[in-house]
Amino acid sequence: MKKLIIATLFAGSSLFAGIYNLKSVKITKDITCVIGDFNPPKKSNNGFVSNMCFVDMGDSLVVLDAGPTYKFAKEFYALMQKEYPKKRVSSVVLTNYHDDRVQGASFFKELGAKIVGHKTINDDIKKNPGKFERMKQILPKDILEGTKVIPADILVEDGYKIKGSKKTLTILKPSKVSEERSDIAVYSPDDSFVFAGNMVFNGRMLNYTKHSSVDGWIEALEKIAKLNAKYVLGGHGAEYDKESYKPSLEYLKVLRDTVKKEHKKGTEAIDIKLPETTFEKENIPYFKQLNYNNISNYYDQLEWVE
Repeated sequence: MKKLIIATLFAGSSLFAGIYNLKSVKITKDITCVIGDFNPPKKSNNGFVSNMCFVDMGDSLVVLDAGPTYKFAKEFYALMQKEYPKKRVSSVVLTNYHDDRVQGASFFKELGAKIVGHKTINDDIKKNPGKFERMKQILPKDILEGTKVIPADILVEDGYKIKGSKKTLTILKPSKVSEERSDIAVYSPDDSFVFAGNMVFNGRMLNYTKHSSVDGWIEALEKIAKLNAKYVLGGHGAEYDKESYKPSLEYLKVLRDTVKKEHKKGTEAIDIKLPETTFEKENIPYFKQLNYNNISNYYDQLEWVE
């Protein structure tokens, strides 16, 4: 698989100094991205832990995820202006409701952009206020200045299209629930590119929560694979080749099959060990901690249905 080592990852032109000092990664001639830190949000990364992109639609720009803070979004916009100084931002697509993806949306809203999310995203934001407390606990007030959570303007389902003068982006909802029920992907056929959000992790361990669906997540990844896109960039990780989804799919299948089998045998969750997967072989960050949590969360789900 194509991998960007850290030196390459952050080797884009240093276009301006700022809190985040963002560096661009050019995926195609019309798609530019920034790659988040592989660690959880902390002071050293100012909450910048997830990937973001912008797409040249011809007559405007579309932003894929809004970032963790108002100031992040402002710096990301400055990066965009260096490349496209005269183009407006028409839309911002939020690929789920997590704080590292939505908290910069108000900045783009002030520019006149429409905020787009899955039809469940506003409900998820309302029902999970605790999700938006961690940045307040981690980051200084000056970094958080201006940051607030706003609802999406346009609530969409699978197949929604964002049209520009030279290309069209399609919102994909490949399963009802994957990591979250508000998870969506963005597909650009013209670029053979999929932005998969939190459905794809690489270089960092995925997080299977009590809200996740292992069958839905697997279904989503298998549908993304069938697109046969040349570029697939997940929400976390530096890989963006067509096979970048495979470690996530492999792990989820092993998680499902092993835990289900051991649960039927009466094995306790703490005693379950998964066969080695690519994530474990590559010793990716936070594997041990999250692997146990993933096993436990899926095991608990099985307790309720079997």
